[in-house]
Amino acid sequence: MGQSLNGSVIVRHRLREQEREAFDRIRFSATKLIIPFERSDLGLGGRSLFVGEVGWLDIFEELRGDFPDFARDVAVLEAVDELPSLDPFLLREHLKRRGFDISTTYFEISAPDLSRMQRFVGSEIAKLIELAYRDSDGQEGNITRLVEALLSARTDERLEPLRLTLRLEKEHYKEGIFAWKGFLYYKWVLNTLWANLRDVFAELGKVRVIGPVDSETAVELEQLKQRLRHKMERQVKSVMNHLNTYDEVFGQLTQDGNALAFRDFLLKSPDMFLSLGEGCGLVSHIATYWRYQFPRGRPLAANVIQLMDTLQDFELSLGSETSEAAAA
Repeated sequence: MGQSLNGSVIVRHRLREQEREAFDRIRFSATKLIIPFERSDLGLGGRSLFVGEVGWLDIFEELRGDFPDFARDVAVLEAVDELPSLDPFLLREHLKRRGFDISTTYFEISAPDLSRMQRFVGSEIAKLIELAYRDSDGQEGNITRLVEALLSARTDERLEPLRLTLRLEKEHYKEGIFAWKGFLYYKWVLNTLWANLRDVFAELGKVRVIGPVDSETAVELEQLKQRLRHKMERQVKSVMNHLNTYDEVFGQLTQDGNALAFRDFLLKSPDMFLSLGEGCGLVSHIATYWRYQFPRGRPLAANVIQLMDTLQDFELSLGSETSEAAAA
């Protein structure tokens, strides 16, 4: 990449209503590329574009300057834009699968998180490992290495019994394993989020407004809370439906030996996978930003402008009633 791009910031951005007009199809989030005016002071702002917006290639060419490998830079950004979030684990897997050799420093997951994820994945797939490696010696002693192999960026020969158990042809193996890793990753992330999300539901009705507020604004605020609660419940239900579908076919595989159902699910689930990732990103944003705004141990209170801005941001990120109905 050119020097200007090496100092750029790439974020997954929730599109505001007026920003959606920049695209020739309906989108609620996009990959945003920001090139700061001054890298030592990001507060000075910078130039930006959305990957995939109308005319973005011309803007991108101007921003990056006269450097080689324009086509590769475009391909990398388009690959990044295919994912529902910039979670490092999925981003690493996706770019590797697309044939890009990217430094691992861009995908670092903290050691504690990686350790917790490995334990979670190990418990999730223990029955499948028992099924796939039942004829192997020392199967229990190898479970940690098998989980590490599954979560690695490379296709590992130690997973060959899993490929045979899932009846995945080699040309479909990478696609199927990537989808499976994605479901396991999002399931782990959501498993760590549920408690925080329950706090948001509980605290939404208890948050107190500091200072005077007129009756009309008070009514509007209560209506906003009710709409937000409804949309959050719908989003959680959608995410749970995806996970339940995965759990059902995985149960058919491990309990009934129905490998075909699980294989077909993995190969036909890209839309569900993207929807799950989008939903996971939404609930993660709400749960983490709520806790940032209202830290534990501090009064659950805000001025009316701050509270309205926070709740309206949440509501906007969850989409319109029309988009909800279409997704239901």
